[in-house]
Amino acid sequence: MTRASFLGLVAAWAPLAPLGAQHGLTARLSGQGILVGTYADPVAGGQSLGEVRLVQPIIMLDVGLPRLRLTFHATADFEGWTMPHGELAPGDWGEGYVDRRHPHTYVHELMLSAEDVLGHFDGKARTTLSVGKGFVPFGTDDPMSRPVERFPVNHHLSQILERALVMAEVDVGPATIEGAVFNGDEPESPGQSPSLSRVGDSWAARLTLRPLPGLEWQGSRAVVHSPENRAGAGTDARKWSTSVRADRRAGPAHLYALVEWARTSEADGVFVFHSVLAEAAVTAGRHQPYYRFERTERPEDMRTLDPFRSVRPHLDNSILGTSRWSIHTLGYGLRLGAPIGHPDVVPFIEVSYGRIATVDGGLFDPTTFYGRDSFWSASGGLRIAWGMRGHRMGRYGVPTRTMDMPAMTEPDRAR
Repeated sequence: MTRASFLGLVAAWAPLAPLGAQHGLTARLSGQGILVGTYADPVAGGQSLGEVRLVQPIIMLDVGLPRLRLTFHATADFEGWTMPHGELAPGDWGEGYVDRRHPHTYVHELMLSAEDVLGHFDGKARTTLSVGKGFVPFGTDDPMSRPVERFPVNHHLSQILERALVMAEVDVGPATIEGAVFNGDEPESPGQSPSLSRVGDSWAARLTLRPLPGLEWQGSRAVVHSPENRAGAGTDARKWSTSVRADRRAGPAHLYALVEWARTSEADGVFVFHSVLAEAAVTAGRHQPYYRFERTERPEDMRTLDPFRSVRPHLDNSILGTSRWSIHTLGYGLRLGAPIGHPDVVPFIEVSYGRIATVDGGLFDPTTFYGRDSFWSASGGLRIAWGMRGHRMGRYGVPTRTMDMPAMTEPDRAR
């Protein structure tokens, strides 16, 4: 973590310490890290490649001041140190990385929320205001808090993260409405901060309904100004997302399922990218088999001399075409130690098989670039986590308490 990032976390914590003695401070530390080895065949150039990385090394701090109705959430992510060249993942893209999942910024989240700010004036509703750096209220949960270790190709179609945002949330019975304004620019490196001069040039809104316990639907919309050009000279992205999520017990087992659809349109509809994803996991005792299928379209940007990196800043005339990735991923995890132990230690194995196709022509040809139009990859590793059970990354204020728990992290306790 950079010195400025560390001082930012300290500065955010310091004012809360004296208040805690007077107003009943609660605090919780949690985190995780995954040591994973991945083999993929083929990668760019038609060769195979294997790597070992420490991914998702995060530490989270949650602080509550109930009497002041304040909550503070911070996440430090050290991927800039442990995987500076990204994580091998055929099909993944974003922030200048191709066929690799990019490292997240050191200050992944830094959010302060004031809950029920209107008190009795909004009746039975509860209104929360949040400000800081974090996830925009758009799309589905961050893949880091879902069962499959491999990030989906649609990460940048279905989530908007690491932005400076001002956000309002209203919770009324089984419904939550969220809206935010934020800066459109994506990070260009793990140590880069959001461009504060651009805060307010983009917006997002999300409606979530929970008709039954353990079942929710969300629909969201966002307009993001020049996400891949920090100066604001790039094309805008108009984004839609909807999903259904189930997370509940079925006898002695815990079931989790997610079905989502996402669409991103750039340059007034010149480039349109679609994604459909379905994933499910069954947790029975220490055992958790899981499966994901996704079919996602991604832009094929002009690449640098490094075939895993694309030219930045990104402009519309650097898109060489659109590819469609159809990927099956099957995995299995086994929790070691006590059922409700700290830390959680979970060895796992995953295998993916996918096919690559071109969409609407363009200069990109997967057979020429990869040697064939299919690939497979295998990963195995060890996930170590503590205090992560029940956490849904990217949810702040009221939705944090009203949403159901994810099956991956809460298989052994009733809600």
